[in-house]
Amino acid sequence: MVKIDLERVEVKNPEGKQVIIGQGNFTIFACDDIFRALLTAVPGIRCAVAMNEAAPRLTRVTGNDDTLKQLAGENCLRIGASHTFFIIFDNAFPINVLNVLKLHPAVANIYAASANPLEVIVGETELGRAVLGVVDGTAVSRIEREEEKKERRELCIKLGYYVD
Repeated sequence: MVKIDLERVEVKNPEGKQVIIGQGNFTIFACDDIFRALLTAVPGIRCAVAMNEAAPRLTRVTGNDDTLKQLAGENCLRIGASHTFFIIFDNAFPINVLNVLKLHPAVANIYAASANPLEVIVGETELGRAVLGVVDGTAVSRIEREEEKKERRELCIKLGYYVD
């Protein structure tokens, strides 16, 4: 029987920036190329990408904002799972970049895309670590009421997500 240790890794995001956590491959290429893809998806995006490489067992980091680069690197290193990437950004929403990421040839999976408080559930074996899932925000308690539905739709309009 193989022993698996579980760990809950709290994402550090003190300013509530947008975060995307995923898994990919070919880290020496993907870290920089994912960053370039984000820049072309949304002009003016401030972002950083960190990605864990299996060999030589390090976290690679790139970005255009030093604070975001530090947060991306620290969070990705704490997760510690090979081929996991951690993106943190401002001046855009996940909806603006998710399709670009999903179509990237080095992206295998997206676990979460959110500005909510996040916790990453990590499993560890003798071989290494793996992201098993992400807890995204708090648990729900009820179904929305009509007034809340109206407020939600008004917020979408305020954010520019509507058709005339």
